[in-house]
Amino acid sequence: MLRLHMKFSELFYTIQGEGKFVGVPSVFFRTSYCNLRCIWCDTPYTSWTPEDKDITVAAAVEAITQYECKHIVITGGEPFIQVKELTQLSQELNQRGHHITVETNATVFAPIAADLISMSPKLRNSNPAPDNRFFKRHERGRICPDVIRQFLDQYECQVKFVVDSPEDLVEIKELQVEIPIPGETIVLMPQGMIPEELQPKQEWLVEICKEEGYRYSPRAHVEIWGSKRGV
Repeated sequence: MLRLHMKFSELFYTIQGEGKFVGVPSVFFRTSYCNLRCIWCDTPYTSWTPEDKDITVAAAVEAITQYECKHIVITGGEPFIQVKELTQLSQELNQRGHHITVETNATVFAPIAADLISMSPKLRNSNPAPDNRFFKRHERGRICPDVIRQFLDQYECQVKFVVDSPEDLVEIKELQVEIPIPGETIVLMPQGMIPEELQPKQEWLVEICKEEGYRYSPRAHVEIWGSKRGV
């Protein structure tokens, strides 16, 4: 099983920039390829033009654990579309005592070894232009209520929504009721690739979080390094 090959784009040691573990030193292993096409994707090299590097699970474990860091973040792309490889990788890291966060768009469910499932269901603000060839597929697949429910039922979770405008709150509240999503798991963070995009959205987004009881998340890596890779 350790000879399984994964498609990945990068591996690096930094701090977690988002969510409940913001600021925690973490090793990021970024898989390549995604089943969605967000218009504002901040890692287009894993989705729109995916990089195609190969690594065995055994080599990935060796590369990740060389940093002697407790917190591991497996992200993408979409890790769950490489389910056999993800299952084996998470199992091997779990057996070595690591805290494992898996970041996912919550469109595919599989039982894996994880301490935190960090879901990021995609709102309508993620849709490509209607004339884009990916529009229909993205719109049809971006929200999977059954998958979100399975993760919520079986794992510790956070549900991160990327917010572009105050109007996005309507869709968030609809999903919270429909699925349902516990309010204490909901995390809102501003959409933006550079600090100048994030700053104007932060104040009104913090006010929404205060009013609704949601957690606010910065995007610390963007605030510190901008759109630079490997941070």
